[in-house]
Amino acid sequence: MKWNKRFIYPTSSRSLIQDERHYELGTEKLPSVTTILAATQPEEKKLALEAWKNRIGNDEATRTKDQAAERGTAMHKILESYIMGQNHLDLTDIGQNAHTMAQQIIDNGLKDLEEIWGSEVTIHYPGLYAGATDLAGIYRGSESIIDFKQSNKPKRKEWITDYFLQLAAYSMGHNHVYGTKIDRGVVLMCTKDNLFQRFEVEGNEFVNYQHEFLKRVDQYYKNKI
Repeated sequence: MKWNKRFIYPTSSRSLIQDERHYELGTEKLPSVTTILAATQPEEKKLALEAWKNRIGNDEATRTKDQAAERGTAMHKILESYIMGQNHLDLTDIGQNAHTMAQQIIDNGLKDLEEIWGSEVTIHYPGLYAGATDLAGIYRGSESIIDFKQSNKPKRKEWITDYFLQLAAYSMGHNHVYGTKIDRGVVLMCTKDNLFQRFEVEGNEFVNYQHEFLKRVDQYYKNKI
């Protein structure tokens, strides 16, 4: 892993304000990127989620979401430790599953990571929003934001627009604060059955996601008035 600590990323703490996650950076308390996306969720997505819950039942939906969250947290810890040159061992059933998933991302996704600027770093756009991204650096020749995701089943690109909006948000914050020119977002994903998937957005497609996220930010703050 080639590190280039070009930037000094801020320390932050997280807190809940009216049940919404915020990042505290100095005197600012900024809503998280995921908070903004959840609060401005399109109606059709809300209806689709409700239909899924009704189809499998609330108890099963909660169990499925909790297991996925636990698996995702374990996988992220393993990948973060690997990037930092450390070893994180989780011998629970979910942890062992997470290890094999993380290895798929290491073998198939991280091989194209050329330079690391930061791992699990806080990125913010002053006065608007903040969040934590898994990686910032050079990926396949381009300045990039990279996020790790787990999934219960394989995804199609059109199903994960929120992930691309997250990457777009982080890129705009990074570019604004540090003067970078991040123009690519990368999702490295593995299913619980160990299928690796890589999704990338760049160029005009990435710019469109940046514009769309700014619309969601505007909607979020208008709803607070």
